[in-house]
Amino acid sequence: MTYIRRKLAGNILDILKRGKSILLLGARQTGKTTMINQEIVPDLIYSFVDPEVRIRYEKDPTLLTRELKLSLQTWDKLPIIFIDEIQRVPNVTDIAQLLIDQKKAQFILTGSSAHKLKHGATVNLLPGRVVALIMDPLHFDELPKNWQNLNDILLYGTLPFIVLDVNDDNREADLRSYVTTYLEEEIRAEALVRNIGNFSRFLELAASESGHIVNFTKLSQDVGVASTTIIDYYQVLEDCMITLRIDPIIHSISHRRLIKSPKYIFFDLGVRRACTNEGHQLPEKYLAHLFEQYIGIELIHQIRKLSSAKLRYWRDSNNVEVDYVLETSGRYIPIEVKWTEEPSINDARHLKKFLLEYENTDKGYIICRTPQAIEISENIIALPWQRVKEIIF
Repeated sequence: MTYIRRKLAGNILDILKRGKSILLLGARQTGKTTMINQEIVPDLIYSFVDPEVRIRYEKDPTLLTRELKLSLQTWDKLPIIFIDEIQRVPNVTDIAQLLIDQKKAQFILTGSSAHKLKHGATVNLLPGRVVALIMDPLHFDELPKNWQNLNDILLYGTLPFIVLDVNDDNREADLRSYVTTYLEEEIRAEALVRNIGNFSRFLELAASESGHIVNFTKLSQDVGVASTTIIDYYQVLEDCMITLRIDPIIHSISHRRLIKSPKYIFFDLGVRRACTNEGHQLPEKYLAHLFEQYIGIELIHQIRKLSSAKLRYWRDSNNVEVDYVLETSGRYIPIEVKWTEEPSINDARHLKKFLLEYENTDKGYIICRTPQAIEISENIIALPWQRVKEIIF
């Protein structure tokens, strides 16, 4: 199968050259294992996806320590040990710490869920010993030229195995299978929720609400569970990297009443659509909302490289809203997303209010389908959606 080179591979190689180890997290099928095997070529590989391998070390975690101590004696360099799906046998992180501290090996640990790693009372997260990275679906500038079509992105998403298949029917079947596998293997097998039926209903509704401000009370009524359970369900989706959380700006200079609930965006629009069982023929208004979500996904992908950056949104009780606000180095960059090909000053009216409200911002952006950048006003620029990363870099 064709391999699409990932930009994250360069970061990983640089980190390994510095003698550090890596914890690489990402949702299923984002390409973690393929990238490591193609770009890094580890010296030793343990895959806990394989039940026989996993059960062997679950029964006796010290077995891996004893095996590695003997194996490492044969290496005349610092070997790179790749352990895939580390969350399935999380106590193995203790072994990694021991060998890292003894300078006997470097580790690449990958996982598709951070739930057990984050919430396990006895799990060692290797503080100071690993560099934590996140693997996303393909960024826009990683996509093959024949896939840089906006409608395809909005309908099918950018998971590598979807992008590499040219048949629409296959993509549909694979996306549906992805959702089923996720429910069966990630949620049921990991026992992350008690009632898989309730969670399945929640997942469909959460996908439909992707990109909207969350109403926990309404969702709890629709699913038939407590609002605290809905909050827990969203935490599961976050830990499995299925949703991306966007918090609001909650302070106002002019004492506006600001909305304080978060938004959640599904990490991939193809998976989102499969969860909702939507078809291909979506109305223009619906595509506009998907476009807004896609720009949010791309912004989050890009700011992962900036440790101090956060993506937020801004909305008051009168529905004055700015879709995204990039917060970096103590400054705000407000961003509106519009489906239009001909942006106008009217599209910038909420940006203007934001610029007047906050002194620590001097420029706003409209991301849209214009073929060329346009100066809308002195401090507001409209950019083609393909150039969204120029806002950050």
